[in-house]
Amino acid sequence: MLRSEFRKLVLAVLADLPAPFRHRLENIDIIIKRRPTPAERRLAGGRYGGALFGMYLGLPLPARGDHYNMALPDKIVIYQETHERVCSSREEMAEQVRRTVLHEIGHYLGIEEERLRELGMQ
Repeated sequence: MLRSEFRKLVLAVLADLPAPFRHRLENIDIIIKRRPTPAERRLAGGRYGGALFGMYLGLPLPARGDHYNMALPDKIVIYQETHERVCSSREEMAEQVRRTVLHEIGHYLGIEEERLRELGMQ
């Protein structure tokens, strides 16, 4: 899939977010990369079993205090190659991209991995 097509899938998820969630996304960059670097894989740890779809890099909203200002943007990184490797159709890829983006936004909002699994965002 072309990078521009994949980007459209990611942007569609963001556009479909309910306004209260979309407005909470401040000082965050959404980045699309072809694949994770070895350093990003190490940072993610072994819990992803080799299929790293995305990663949140930053300080979750609930952990920020009054001192949190003038900070560089947090990042949500979405890995295109992992999606292409696992998904067999455009529809399946669109659904997996949706789950990945929502999962990483969940981390940004301070939701832990176990709770994201309970919510079906794994």
